[in-house]
Amino acid sequence: MYIVIGGGGKVGSFLAERLIERKHAVAVIEKSERDCQRLARDLNALVIHGDACDYHSQEEAQMSRAHVFAAVTGDDDDNLTACQLARTSFGVPRLVARVNDPANEEIFNLMGIDAISSTTIVARLIESMSTVEDIITLHALRKGKVVVVEVDIPPGGSQACCRRIKEIGLPPGCVLISVVRGEEVIIPRGEDILQPGDSVIAVTAVDKEEELRRLLLT
Repeated sequence: MYIVIGGGGKVGSFLAERLIERKHAVAVIEKSERDCQRLARDLNALVIHGDACDYHSQEEAQMSRAHVFAAVTGDDDDNLTACQLARTSFGVPRLVARVNDPANEEIFNLMGIDAISSTTIVARLIESMSTVEDIITLHALRKGKVVVVEVDIPPGGSQACCRRIKEIGLPPGCVLISVVRGEEVIIPRGEDILQPGDSVIAVTAVDKEEELRRLLLT
């Protein structure tokens, strides 16, 4: 994918580095000339010295061919403006924004922008760990309606063990995406069998989380 990042500070630099490691093409728009020099030196990315809220800077970053635009500056107003410009002027299909004030998160979501607030993520993690015992929420998708969770099957086993996955009766809306068994990582198929002590990563609808917990842990 081709991904444009608005903001080349610590968050933007880290994001760009990780995306490049995953073989994505990346462009970064950054106001600071010094940061631009650092980014150009350290990253294999297109670096634009400019304002992500400016049409010409986005045009120079080839925004019209971007699959994703991520606005990650420390200013919520700038991030919102940059995302709106990317959508209305260049038709970018997916917009992601860093939200520094959690109170603004709803506004971004209502405008179709995937808002990421570190404060909200921590709060949701604490809530998930306290309400659904033994399940750790790794990530929330679709505005919190779908979650990626990790479940450790007890060493003594559960009703899901020693049966083929296709036979254990996974709740609708639940998919197992990986199983960690010792040093081995398994991409599970219907014929695979869960074993006591396995660590299971699953995607589940929030309203099926408790049902999944009972299946894997009891």
